[in-house]
Amino acid sequence: MLIRNNSQMSQSLANNYIHIVFSTKHRAPFIQIPYEEELHSYLGGACKNMDCYPIKIGGYTDHVHILCKLSKKIALMKLLEEIKSHSSKWMKTKDESLNNFYWQNGYGAFSVSPLDVDKVIKYISNQHAHHANITFQDEYRVILKKYKVGYDERYVWD
Repeated sequence: MLIRNNSQMSQSLANNYIHIVFSTKHRAPFIQIPYEEELHSYLGGACKNMDCYPIKIGGYTDHVHILCKLSKKIALMKLLEEIKSHSSKWMKTKDESLNNFYWQNGYGAFSVSPLDVDKVIKYISNQHAHHANITFQDEYRVILKKYKVGYDERYVWD
């Protein structure tokens, strides 16, 4: 056995693409123009602040999709806790009509192969057209099925 006296520390490498999905509380349609684009930018900045590189952020009136590279320095749960709490507070400052803006308690997070990143970007980019034909709840069920996530309908929605 060869043992080297190497004073350098080895690198920690990660390349974790995550597709995150969460809705407004009770799917209330609070994410309207002119706030939609601003909210997506705010969420991107919040991801960057947590050392998670945002790739694509989009959604519809009652939910968001975030595709990002998860930092090797932060737990997914901590990322979601931070971006949801800060963005909820921020949205409430935009207009009195948003005083009751809240995110749902839960979220969905799904690993994405680097080979599928472009597909997810396209999917997130087409949310407005997509939701002309499907509700968020039905979309979410399809995503859960695709990723083979078991769930209990009683606890998914709030």
